[in-house]
Amino acid sequence: MLRTLTGLGLIALAMLCLTLGGFPFWLLTAVAGVFMMAEWSDLNAATPRDKRLSQFALFAALAIMSPLAAGPNFFALGLLVGVFFFITIVTRRPQLGAGALYVGLPIFALLLIRHQQPDGIVYTLWALALVWATDIGAYFAGRAIGGPKLAPTISPNKTGAGLIGGVVAAALVGLAMHVAYGLPLRLTLATPILAVLAQAGDLYESHLKRRAGVKDSGSIIPGHGGVLDRLDGLVPVAPVAALLVVLPAVLAA
Repeated sequence: MLRTLTGLGLIALAMLCLTLGGFPFWLLTAVAGVFMMAEWSDLNAATPRDKRLSQFALFAALAIMSPLAAGPNFFALGLLVGVFFFITIVTRRPQLGAGALYVGLPIFALLLIRHQQPDGIVYTLWALALVWATDIGAYFAGRAIGGPKLAPTISPNKTGAGLIGGVVAAALVGLAMHVAYGLPLRLTLATPILAVLAQAGDLYESHLKRRAGVKDSGSIIPGHGGVLDRLDGLVPVAPVAALLVVLPAVLAA
């Protein structure tokens, strides 16, 4: 019950900030990014000093993405790459520096879709909803059907049935948004592929947790663990979704 109520509350908060756009949506993503960077640091056994440095450095790049500053443009993207090099050089740990890109790129992608594209709210909702649908479909299909394990050495609870259930659920969401909101056909057809990518992101974070010897990436979200635990599927999906949304306009220009 706690897990369900917390999940519904998080979705409601995300939908509110998505609808408002502008500063509220940026603030939500920036706060999530700071917590994600802290959890990434913990999973990679960073010292308290390196953890704080990584959080401050990442937030500098995220602050530039604010609608009160430059916004999600090429300058902000370049600064994000600069943060990767800064953290890597100062801490001498490339894996820790990689966290700036692991966390920062999906945030940049979501802000780019929401604030720089016509119908940005529909495209951003699509990226978020397909990940939510993948998680829900995979959970219920895995529990109801079970079957062969998907990656037993990484995540013993994930099954092939869960993978198929997640893909089907995401595909239905993409189709529904195509009918209801005019989601472009290319995005509707890409939805099942992105659902697979979302589950790959989930498996990667499971690998990080298993390597670190922990069950959850954090404990800030009651019943869910850390922020990375909730957004692991969105991490690889958001940049690819942004490319699918933005690239046709760039090519047309």
